[in-house]
Amino acid sequence: FCTPCLQECLKPKKPVCGVCRSTLSPGSRALDLEKQIETTETTCNGCNKKMYLSKMRSHAASCSKYQNYIMEGVKAVTKEPLHNTRNFPNRFTFPCPYCSEKNFDQEGLVEHCKALHSMDAKQVVCPICASMPWGDPNYRSANFMEHLQRRHRFSYDTFV
Repeated sequence: FCTPCLQECLKPKKPVCGVCRSTLSPGSRALDLEKQIETTETTCNGCNKKMYLSKMRSHAASCSKYQNYIMEGVKAVTKEPLHNTRNFPNRFTFPCPYCSEKNFDQEGLVEHCKALHSMDAKQVVCPICASMPWGDPNYRSANFMEHLQRRHRFSYDTFV
């Protein structure tokens, strides 16, 4: 969660869950979980040194062999040639269906349309939906602004 969203959820008068928004009861430390973290041993994948889970994060930050282990993994994943990107639709940036201004992310498109096209009644294809596997690139929304407000209030990627 981003800081403003967390702060909103943790307001002193009504702390709520960041996912379901149900009221949180006064917190108590998960002592059983803390004990488990402090007593469970693990091995560093870089230098093979044994340590408790509670020490692993600080060790990983300073272990050069662990850093190399991570970089080798990154290199192995990125060595494969990229698939032909022409066969994959762009699901990250979208043109405005009213004025064809380009390269909006989902939130940017919603804000742009609210600011500049809120009174435009022309039926248009939603570029976000059209880019999805289930999207119909020929379907024209009867009320595109309402569609944006209901369906694209937030990003599916971020939510999931």
